[in-house]
Amino acid sequence: MSDDVSMAARRRDAGAIFGLALAVRIAVVVWAAGRFPPAADGAYYQRIAERIAAGLGYTWLWPDGVVTYAAHYPVGYPGAVGALYALLGAHPAVAMLLNAVLGALAALAVHRLAARAAPRSRAVPALSGALVALHPGLVAYTPALMTEGVTGALVACAAWASAWARERRPALAPFAVLGLLVGVATLVRPQALLLAPLFAGLALLGSPPGDGARIDEPLAARAARRAAPVLVTVIAALLVCAPWTARNCVRMNQCALVSVNGGWNLLIGADPASTGAWAPIQVPEACREVFDEAGKDACFGREARRYIAEHPGAWLGLVPRKLAATFDYCGAAGWYLHASNPAAFSEGDKVALGAVETAFERFVLLFALMWAARKPAQTPVAPRDRARRRWLAQRALLLARLALFALGVVAALHVHAWVGYLALLGLALLQGRALLRAPVLAVAALAVLAATAATHAVFFGAGRYALVAFPLLSGLAALAAARQSSDPPRAGAPHPTGEAVSAPPSGPEDELL
Repeated sequence: MSDDVSMAARRRDAGAIFGLALAVRIAVVVWAAGRFPPAADGAYYQRIAERIAAGLGYTWLWPDGVVTYAAHYPVGYPGAVGALYALLGAHPAVAMLLNAVLGALAALAVHRLAARAAPRSRAVPALSGALVALHPGLVAYTPALMTEGVTGALVACAAWASAWARERRPALAPFAVLGLLVGVATLVRPQALLLAPLFAGLALLGSPPGDGARIDEPLAARAARRAAPVLVTVIAALLVCAPWTARNCVRMNQCALVSVNGGWNLLIGADPASTGAWAPIQVPEACREVFDEAGKDACFGREARRYIAEHPGAWLGLVPRKLAATFDYCGAAGWYLHASNPAAFSEGDKVALGAVETAFERFVLLFALMWAARKPAQTPVAPRDRARRRWLAQRALLLARLALFALGVVAALHVHAWVGYLALLGLALLQGRALLRAPVLAVAALAVLAATAATHAVFFGAGRYALVAFPLLSGLAALAAARQSSDPPRAGAPHPTGEAVSAPPSGPEDELL
């Protein structure tokens, strides 16, 4: 197969993956639109979106007729849905279709990332995209007027932008695009802002095309050149949020970046009786007479931090419960559909869908562990006087890798999958510098997984929160089927994305599977 035919075939594959993902999700929307009204947090998003569509802004109408400005829930998703409602009418099916399109874009983004990770294969990118396109948890969550699937799609697109920014270095415009995508994701889910410097740093790994080593470059200039893309990304993300932050300063009497629920969530996760998941908040005595929305959130945050400072051991002891609530069982789609309409989606249906979804996600985890357990490409042989120490270190590293892999496999086949996800992160870290040469898809998936685990270890867990990491993790799992090679692409050969390789990378910063 010629390079031109290969690129054309990859474009057809990308279109097929997008079409498959969109068709499956639209079929679910057609089935669900008339059956499942907004439920749980989705009911609040629906009301906020309706008010935005009616020109009333992000406000809340209380039972006594009082209207107040609000910012408890992040504005990104209800704002986007409200804009569509203003154009197309306030029907939940419109929001479901938005979810469907974004879910299909996630599958496309993962396919394009996998095409960069496995440039000699059509099957691996197709498998990566198909795993996202047909992921039972993501597909069945399409009717939910919730933010986790949307965030996962935006994060996958941001990872795609990170790979594009790496290829376009030293140009800064792609980093601005990356920042814009992370900024939009932040408006939907504020903790996504953590990914701005991470994804920018990921794009800086590897040798920029056509940029040779600058041996005579001053250290300060080199540092500035490295820092500029990260700053551009973070500033672009913050600029997306800035108008809403300014609105909060004026309307909420508090300059919250996006929303004012961090104190609530921290207090829920600082309850000694917590199961690790959401629970009705126990209002502290100090906050019972605080009624302002932002003021109450700030009070809850202060009381939560006070408890953590006074009982650090008890708070840390809740971390395994929080991670278990997040990663052991997702079941978000079945939970939402059953909560929305038990007659149309029974308890038995919820259990059956949860079983299929769990089996799929454990399959993905097992193959991601296989990828992480693969031995990195060989490094140059050490001098003879260091050979024995190097041999001992390699043996110790091998034993650690085997132990973590075994632990991860057992956890993936057991109840507590969260241990398996931590084992995956540990295995990846054992790759050492080789991890820095891993494909963007792999490192982005690990970064999102780590950020998700860290966030919900601090606050509280729920299975639906893991959905944010599932698109990229599904793509990572497919890389286990890719041939491991450190052979660089031929100079001038077309990249799978259609770009020409300007020079054959030969340094230690090239991508390796």
